[in-house]
Amino acid sequence: MADKKELTKAKAPEKAKAQDKPKTKRKAKGIAKWWRETMGELRKVVWPTPREAFQMTKVVLLVMAAMSVVLGLFDFVFSKLLALILA
Repeated sequence: MADKKELTKAKAPEKAKAQDKPKTKRKAKGIAKWWRETMGELRKVVWPTPREAFQMTKVVLLVMAAMSVVLGLFDFVFSKLLALILA
């Protein structure tokens, strides 16, 4: 009986190594499939022209500047209100 246990213990690491090989192959296949699908989706994208990209960039910068002004005004007003309350 002790011999059977020793044989079982000796075979366990071999089984683990044998099971690792298919996992790495599956992982590599999964990554390759993901890459193919990603590239396929990127081919479907309608990219903006340089002029459209420039126009959208201007819109983003204008909105960002406007929001900066609005948040700055809120900060100024609330700081003055807090100063009046605490003074």
